[in-house]
Amino acid sequence: MHNVEKFLIFCSGAYLPLVRRCPVSINRFLGIGATVLFTAVFAGLSVSYALSTIFSSFWVILVIALIWALMIFNLDRYIVSTLKKQDQFFPEFKQALPRLVLALLIALVIAKPLELRIFEKEINRQLDEHRLLTIENSRKKISEGFPEISALESKIQGLRDAIAAKEAFRNQKQREYDQERFGIKTEGTTGLAGIGINAEKKEKQLDQAEQDYQYTQRLNESKIQELEEEIRGINVLKEQEFQNQMVSVDAYDGLAARLQAFKDLTLKNTAIYWANWLIILLFVMIEMAPILVKLMGNRGPYDQLLDFHEAGIVLAGEEQWHKKSGDSALRKEVFDDLYDKRKAHRVNFELGMLGEK
Repeated sequence: MHNVEKFLIFCSGAYLPLVRRCPVSINRFLGIGATVLFTAVFAGLSVSYALSTIFSSFWVILVIALIWALMIFNLDRYIVSTLKKQDQFFPEFKQALPRLVLALLIALVIAKPLELRIFEKEINRQLDEHRLLTIENSRKKISEGFPEISALESKIQGLRDAIAAKEAFRNQKQREYDQERFGIKTEGTTGLAGIGINAEKKEKQLDQAEQDYQYTQRLNESKIQELEEEIRGINVLKEQEFQNQMVSVDAYDGLAARLQAFKDLTLKNTAIYWANWLIILLFVMIEMAPILVKLMGNRGPYDQLLDFHEAGIVLAGEEQWHKKSGDSALRKEVFDDLYDKRKAHRVNFELGMLGEK
């Protein structure tokens, strides 16, 4: 038997000296051991990817991944080794049920980080969409936190409206003056061409409107500049607050964020939804395979030899305990009973060996 076969039998949780006496059972334990081993390898790869979203040190990730893989390996080996064949389905199923539940949980834990790795490109795209939405919401909330900007902008608009009103009044006076000079008849003009009394009045009104417009424009433009400077100062504070929030937004790339992005993907993409379930079911079947093999298989020579071996250990323990008894009559009676049990055990053991041969 090669060292690799010995190692795989060890992984299966079987007792190597008894397996050697059951050549027909070796392949079954090799398959179970390989399944347990590769499940541990997948567990290490899975947790290493999950840890890469948390730690940047390769050695930290490697050490933790090895510890996790060994823990999963030990759990799987324990689950398989403690399940015994009894040729009674319901007692065996009752015994296997908590082990199946534990195997299901292990499979889900192993499968999820690997799914994140498989759909990494799609998840990154979804994270970008979340990031853009977060940036938009952040800007909106920051703007709501500075309501004085809206008040200042309203004041600026009011000042500009006042300038526009003065300009419109000046333009109206300019038209009336032109109509009076050129003899265009309107409600406010005489219709006589030339520079007369009415034209001079219109000119004075135009000059007054022009002065009023120029004064209002200079005064309001000065106020507008002051208000705009105040707005620029507030915008600097807004940008600082936005950059502070962007630090956390740029770091929104951890395991929890990827899990949420993957959940959103499965909800809006049918192909990814079913691919997700297929991958989960695949790992569940891989994790449960050793237990199901034992449940579906028949009771073999190894199981008989294991029972005989354990019974022999129990008998040896009883002998050692009764040897310490002080009552010689009781000790003789017990030894006679133990002798019969050991004889029967030896016969059963030899029958099991003959059945294997």
